[in-house]
Amino acid sequence: MTPRRKRMAIALGIIAVVGAATALVLNAFQSNLVFFYTPTQIAAKEAPSGRTFRLGGLVVAGSVKREGVSVRFEVTDTAQTVPVQFSGILPDLFKEGKGVVAQGQLENGVFQAKEVLAKHDENYMPPEAAQALKNAAKANQKAAATLVTGP
Repeated sequence: MTPRRKRMAIALGIIAVVGAATALVLNAFQSNLVFFYTPTQIAAKEAPSGRTFRLGGLVVAGSVKREGVSVRFEVTDTAQTVPVQFSGILPDLFKEGKGVVAQGQLENGVFQAKEVLAKHDENYMPPEAAQALKNAAKANQKAAATLVTGP
């Protein structure tokens, strides 16, 4: 083998190794990527089925039902509501009417949460959840104005 062919083989080997490493890193990144959805987006079927994602909004007052370590509650963005099932210990700051972010999967219309996070103070809410609540409030105001004034 000539020196030129050896250099070419080494260069092609390096390119192949770098390409394989890049493919593995991108695949790992894609499989660990978790998106955030609101109850309105879930009702519109924008959320992926069979994949883990995050659901955020407010815990509906009066919806928390405890059965041992299993808890059922509803999350709303003031426009739509999604039932949530969680088995485990809830955070201390978890309360009705407060913000929550749950991570899990949607199964038969019920969000099966693997992890539940509660907001840590009165001023914090994930930006996506805050924007979703603002959008839902605007939509509710428009709908109320249409009912009062007519179409």
